[in-house]
Order: sequence, then structure tokens, then C-alpha cells
Amino acid sequence: MAGTRWLDADEQRAWRVFVAATELLADALDRQLQSEAGMTHAAYVVLVILSEAPDRAMRMSELARATNSSQSRLSHVVARHEERGWVRRERCPTDRRGQIAVLTDAGFDVLAAAAPGHVDTVRRLVFDGLSPIQVEQLGAISEAFLAVLDPDGRLSAVLGGRAAPLV
Repeated sequence: MAGTRWLDADEQRAWRVFVAATELLADALDRQLQSEAGMTHAAYVVLVILSEAPDRAMRMSELARATNSSQSRLSHVVARHEERGWVRRERCPTDRRGQIAVLTDAGFDVLAAAAPGHVDTVRRLVFDGLSPIQVEQLGAISEAFLAVLDPDGRLSAVLGGRAAPLV
């Protein structure tokens, strides 16, 4: 194709290593959470986001944006959480069509129990193999990706400035 800026050898290698590493990491995080907590990583992220929200509650539409999920996918995850007693849905007081997802005490307890194993896995698979300078570089590179992938700042607003001890 004319005008295509093909990847050079260094870019091709970096790209393939990046794709392989991110796919393997996502799979490892899912396996760890499934085996130790009975939930997927996506389900865990929903609990984390709700745990950090004021009153542990968030509009479903906002939660979908914060988790980068479609409304239907999020609704399915929240329905499973509801069945387990981890989340409940309430009507939005300002919009009859809207719903609010609320993290229950039981859901928070499940999250608190799952967090140490998840954080240990993240530390072991990502941070233990990096120097402090590489951790800084990983943050800078990830922020550069996020700026391109999320130009409107949907996810940046969720991530920005908040400590997330239950990552």
C-alpha cells in the first residue's frame, strides 16, 4: 500500500513483544482471580471502581464508561454480582430511566479478600521484574498510550489522581 508507514525491525519486535506480554498478562490476571476469588478481572474492576466511588455507588452509564464496557456487558456483570449479593441496583432519583449500582458490604468484603492475591500477582508478574526507572518508564509509556487511545479522557478521569489500593 502506498503511503503505509510499515514498522521497522525494532518497532516490529517491540510491537510483537508488547502484544504477547499484554495478552499473557490479561490471561494470567483472569486465571488468578477465577481460581482464588471466583470472578473475572473485568468483574473485579467493577467492584474496585464502585469501592472508590462516593457512597460506593455510581450510575450504570458512568460505570460502563469507567470500566470501558458496553451497557449490555456491564449489565450482565452487575446482574451476576447482584445474584451473589455483591451489588444492588437502585433507581436514579433524578432520572427515572437511570439506575445506580451500589457496592454492598458483602461485595466490599469479597473485594477486600480478593485484593491481596490480585496485588501479589500484579507485583510478581509486572513490578518485581522492573527497576524503579523502568516502573517510571512504564507509567510514562502507558500514559502516552492512554492519551492516544482515550483522547476524551473517559478513563483518565477515573484513573487520575486517585489512589487505588485495591487495584
